[in-house]
Amino acid sequence: MKTTLSLGSGRSSLVGMVALVLFLGLLLHGSAGADEGMYPLSELSRLNLAAAGLKVTAADIFDPAHGGLVDAIVKIGGCTGSLISPEGLVITNHHCAFGVIQLASTPEKDYIRDGFLASGSSTELPAQGLTIRITESYTDVSAEVLGALSDTMKFSERSKAVSRKIKDIVAKAETDNPGKRAEVSEMFPGKSYVLFIYTFLRDVRAVYVPPRSVGEFGGEFDNWVWPRHTGDFAFMRAYVAPDGSPADYSPNNVPYRPKKFLRVNPGVVEDGDKVFILGYPGRTFRHRSSRYLSYEEDVRMPYIADLYRWEISVMESAGEEDPPAAIKTAARIKSLSNVMKNYRSKLEGMKRMDLVKARRDDDRALQQFIAADPSLSPEYGRVLRDLEGIYNSMRESADYEMTLRYMRSSVTMIGTALMLLDAAEELRKPDMERESEFMERNLAATRTGLAQSLKNYVEGVDQVFLREFFLDASELGDAHRIAPIDTLIGTSNIESKTDEFIAEAYPATRLGDSAFVMSVFGLSADTLKSFNDPFLHLALQLRPLYRALSDTQAERDGALTKLDGEYADARSRFLRKDFIPDANGTIRLTYGSIRGYSPADALYAGPITTIKGVIEKTTGREPFNTPAKVVELYKKRDFGRLASRKLNTLPVCLLYNLDTTGGNSGSPLLNAAGELVGVNFDRAYGATINDFAWDESYSRSIAVDIRYVLWMTAKVAGAEYLTSEMGVGAID
Repeated sequence: MKTTLSLGSGRSSLVGMVALVLFLGLLLHGSAGADEGMYPLSELSRLNLAAAGLKVTAADIFDPAHGGLVDAIVKIGGCTGSLISPEGLVITNHHCAFGVIQLASTPEKDYIRDGFLASGSSTELPAQGLTIRITESYTDVSAEVLGALSDTMKFSERSKAVSRKIKDIVAKAETDNPGKRAEVSEMFPGKSYVLFIYTFLRDVRAVYVPPRSVGEFGGEFDNWVWPRHTGDFAFMRAYVAPDGSPADYSPNNVPYRPKKFLRVNPGVVEDGDKVFILGYPGRTFRHRSSRYLSYEEDVRMPYIADLYRWEISVMESAGEEDPPAAIKTAARIKSLSNVMKNYRSKLEGMKRMDLVKARRDDDRALQQFIAADPSLSPEYGRVLRDLEGIYNSMRESADYEMTLRYMRSSVTMIGTALMLLDAAEELRKPDMERESEFMERNLAATRTGLAQSLKNYVEGVDQVFLREFFLDASELGDAHRIAPIDTLIGTSNIESKTDEFIAEAYPATRLGDSAFVMSVFGLSADTLKSFNDPFLHLALQLRPLYRALSDTQAERDGALTKLDGEYADARSRFLRKDFIPDANGTIRLTYGSIRGYSPADALYAGPITTIKGVIEKTTGREPFNTPAKVVELYKKRDFGRLASRKLNTLPVCLLYNLDTTGGNSGSPLLNAAGELVGVNFDRAYGATINDFAWDESYSRSIAVDIRYVLWMTAKVAGAEYLTSEMGVGAID
C-alpha cells in the first residue's frame, strides 16, 4: 500500500498558475451580483435576488406557512434530489443511486451494466437503507447549546456537554413533532447552532436508473473534467403509509404526496442565463487557519489519496478474475475513486495557488492586528499559537492514528468485530448516553449499514487489505506501536507470521456470514468472547486503543471547536466582513450564471456540450461504449422538440459559476423562475479547491441538461410514462 507519511516533506512542483483569491468571506450586504456563497435559509431575506437576475423571492423559496421551493428539495442519502411530480417522483444523480442497483445486481441480472427500469409501481426496486429528508423548519438554539458550557470545563468535557445538550434538544423536538426527524447543526464552530426539523421518509424505491454507459459515460477519465457528456441522472420514488405517515418499506405503502414539486422546463437554456441551486452541500472549510490547511496538504489528503488508489487497484484486480467480486466492489471502487481524484485535484490546486503560504501570510497579518489592539489580545492573542500546537501534535501521531482508523474502515472483518463489541457495550447504556449510531433513533440504520457491508464482502480482498495494514503497523515508530499486532506477528519474520494468521483466521471466523452477524448483534461482550472467533479476539485487544483514540479526538474536537470559532471571529474583525457559515449538510442556496471559462492560457471552454460530443467520444469500449439506440437516434437526428434551436442539436451538459461542493450531487439546477433545467453532478477539475477557497475565474460546476434527461428517458429507454408524470407532454 505504501502510504506511510513523510511528515513535513516537500512535494513535487506542479505546473500552471491561477490567480489567488484570499478573501474567503463574503459581505452579505455587498454586491448583489456576487456569486460566492452557500446561503442558509436564515440569510434569504437579506439577499437581493432580483438584482442577481432571479425572478423568485425569498418567500417563493422558503415559506413554512404556504410552501415554497424548499419543500420540493430532498436530501437523499448523502446527495440532494428534487420532487418532480405529485406522486413522489424524485430525480437525483446516477451515482447517488449506484449503491441501490449494485446491491440488487447479480452476474445474471446486472443492473449496473444494463440499468434498471420499472414497468410499473409493483416492480420498483426497494432502495435498502436509503432515506429522504425534507426541511420543514429551523430554529436558532445557540443559547441552549452554549448554556451547557462553563469556562472551567476541560476540552473533552466541552465536547461531551455539547453532545449531550444536542441530544436533549433533539429528543424534545422529536417528541414535540411526532413522526419528524430533528437534527442540530453547528453553523459556526463553537458559536452558533441551528435545530432543523425534517420530514423523514424511509421507503424509497428506484424507478429508472440508466445503464452505466450513460450514467457514467467517460468513467474516471472524465470525472471532475469539462467538457462532460455524462447522463448522470436517476429517478427514485418516495412512499409512505396509506395514512400519509412515514413508514418502513411495505407493499401496501402509497406514493408520497408532496406539498410542492418542481416544474420541469425543457425549454431553452443559453450561455449567460441566470440560474440557482437549492441543495444540501456537505462540508467546506473556508474559515480555517493555515495550520489546518497545511495539515490537509501535507498529511491527511496525501495519505487517503494514496491509500484509496492502492485499494482500488486491489479490488479491480480481484474483479477481473471474479465477476461476482466485480459487482460487490463496484460501489466501493466508485466511491473511493471519486474521493481520490477529488483529493488529487485539491492538492494540485493548493500547490498551484500556494494556498498555505498565502494563508500563513494572512495569519501573520492577523496576529499583528490582534497584538496592536489591547482589547483583542486577551481573547485572541493565543489562538494561532494554540492551533499550531494541536496540529503539531496531530502530525507526530498521524501514522499511528491513520493506520488504526483506516484499518477499521478498510478491513471488513476487523470493522465488523469492533462494531459488535461496540454494540455490546453501547446497548447496555441508557439511550441518551449512547454513541449516536447506537441510539434507538439510529439503530435500524446502523444494522442495515452493517448488513450491506457484509453483502459486499469479498474475502480475498479483505485478506490483502489486512496484510498491508499489519505490515504498515510493523513499520511504525517506537513511540506509536500497536501492541496487539506486535504480539500477534512479532518483530521478525513479520510477513510469514502475518500470512499464517490470515491462513488460520479467515477459515475460522463466522463474521463474513451476514445472517450470523445480525443474529449476534447486541449480545453481551462475554457471549461474544465465548465464540472464540479470531477477529473478535483481536478486536478485544484493539478496543482499548480505539477508545483512547476516541478520547484523544474528543479532546481535540473540543479544543478546535473553540479555537476555530475564535479564529473566525478574529478574522472577521480583521477583514471587516461577515462570513457565510461553511457548508455543513444543511440546505443552502447558491446563484450565478451559465458561463464558460478559461481553464488554461489561450483556451476557452464553452458552457454547453451536445450529443455530438458523445458520439465523438464513443469507442465501443468502456467507459465510452454508448448504447446502440443512442447512436441510432443520433444518426436520424431524432431529438423531437428537445433540440436547441441555437445549437441545432441536443444539449447534454451545462457549466455554470455557482458555488457547490460534495452533497450538491443531484441538486436541481433552476432557471430564474425556479423551474428545473438540469441536475447538478460534478465540478470542473480546478473547482475541487472550492472547499478551501472560491473564485469565479476557475470555480465551475456541471449539470446534466434536463433535455438530455427527458430524451434519454422517453426516446432511448421508452419510459414515456415518466415524462408524462412530470407534466412535460409529448417529446416529439
